[in-house]
Amino acid sequence: MDIDDTPEEAAFRAEARGWLDAHAIPKGHPDDFSLGLWTGAYDEATYIARCRAWQRTLFDGGWAGITWPKEYGGRGGKPIHQVIFNQEQARYGVSNGAFMISIGMAGPTILAHGADAQKEQLLPPMLRGDELWCQLFSEPGAGSDLANLSTRAERDGDEWVVTGQKVWTSSPDRARWGMLLARTDSDAPKHKGISYFVLDMATPGIDVRPLRQMTGESHFSEVFLDGVRVPATGLVGAEGEGWRIAQTTLNSERSSIAGGTGATPAALIDLARSAGGAADPLTRQRLVDVHIRYELLRFLRYRSQTAVSRGRRPGSEASVMKLAFARYMKALTEAAIDVQGAHGLLGGDDVVDDGMWLRRFLHSPSLRIAGGSDQVQANIMGERALGLPSEPRVDKDVPFRELGRRVQ
Repeated sequence: MDIDDTPEEAAFRAEARGWLDAHAIPKGHPDDFSLGLWTGAYDEATYIARCRAWQRTLFDGGWAGITWPKEYGGRGGKPIHQVIFNQEQARYGVSNGAFMISIGMAGPTILAHGADAQKEQLLPPMLRGDELWCQLFSEPGAGSDLANLSTRAERDGDEWVVTGQKVWTSSPDRARWGMLLARTDSDAPKHKGISYFVLDMATPGIDVRPLRQMTGESHFSEVFLDGVRVPATGLVGAEGEGWRIAQTTLNSERSSIAGGTGATPAALIDLARSAGGAADPLTRQRLVDVHIRYELLRFLRYRSQTAVSRGRRPGSEASVMKLAFARYMKALTEAAIDVQGAHGLLGGDDVVDDGMWLRRFLHSPSLRIAGGSDQVQANIMGERALGLPSEPRVDKDVPFRELGRRVQ
């Protein structure tokens, strides 16, 4: 592990910091929106609008899509340059978090697997911040076992006709495009009969129904697709290659989640002090535990950064970091609620930090599911990093049609 910049990386960091000094608002500014929706200071529409404006500033300044080819609006830089810029941007009161799904997940997938026409059409508006994306992967019977999905796509001339149901889709009502997994061959084993599509969310036959979460928000929705027609040009890669292509999306998702800043142990310590419990031995022990988890996560990120700096694409590091981040946020938010005593159960604008800690606490369980559950990440680490025997998969080579599950 090497946590120091090379001379070239140090020069890039200085350039990035100079540009951010001139164009980004500082932390603590009245218009600081770097904490997203956690503060309760503004609604989702306002947050998206501010992210959109900042993303356009990045694009106009030549700092959007740092690793993306210049012909699609990127900078043509190295992966380590994107890592450095993200680190520097985190020092300011800005965010482009609303584009995590589009730029952070859809973009890398289209760059890696899309046709030239798809790249030319979809990537520049994405980098400009013109369009949001959503992810149409999970289904009621296909969550952790995503390959069990039954939404089907049937070829009809120059179109595919899609019918099925998706669930836990983030903000499909605001998305211009969706990344869609659908089964195109029920006679193939479940991992091999899936194809990957780009779906225009304005297409007739799409019904979005919001789901109310325990946070009180409706960030997720279920999406019903009834005879939705997708042009043949919407197929990404080859037919039946959807599972392989989806791994690019999922790895990008895990890296994005693991790269989240969350809240720091320092913020928790300040909270404990203000609540009058920082001197309690058990509380201090929990504060130390949270601090250790934070430091482990920080060095895991350095490890991944070192791999990127040396031109090596991280392997199972994304799963390791995602799992570590989910467990860190669980320990952090549970401690934050407990140190407040009864006040920790209160929400709203009239409680400490405008109810930020309660919102984070209620949100943190989703981090242990999104991008693949903790158990899935543990399997990936065991099989791909440690070389342990694979989990028994009795249905791996069985045609999907014969799995005893009704294909919708």
